[in-house]
Amino acid sequence: QVQLVESGGGLVQAGDSLRLSCAASGLTFGSYAMGWFRQAPGKEREFVAAISRSGGNTFYADSVKGRFTISRDNAKNTVFLQMNRLKPEDTALYYCTAAATYDYGRTSDREVTYHYWGQGTQVTVAS
Repeated sequence: QVQLVESGGGLVQAGDSLRLSCAASGLTFGSYAMGWFRQAPGKEREFVAAISRSGGNTFYADSVKGRFTISRDNAKNTVFLQMNRLKPEDTALYYCTAAATYDYGRTSDREVTYHYWGQGTQVTVAS
């Protein structure tokens, strides 16, 4: 059974940093591109960042580019999202997701690409 378990969320002040982690189990982690999405109250879920199987390619939403960094440790089956200079508009439930792919360099910002989703971790940024 595939499980993606996010952690690291919390309540912070604007300008602070957080590091989210997503521990994957039940899958061959290195065969999956990974992504982070988020959903704010009353809004649709949106793409945040993605990383290829190898970790060599990354892709970011314009709203987080330059502030967030996605990375992965294939030996530990874990993907990370380092979030710096947080803003109140970053407040959302953050989801980790995995996409099986043969392409080592593939990333995607499309929800339909992803096969597995975590339950989410809440990030709240106070102004």
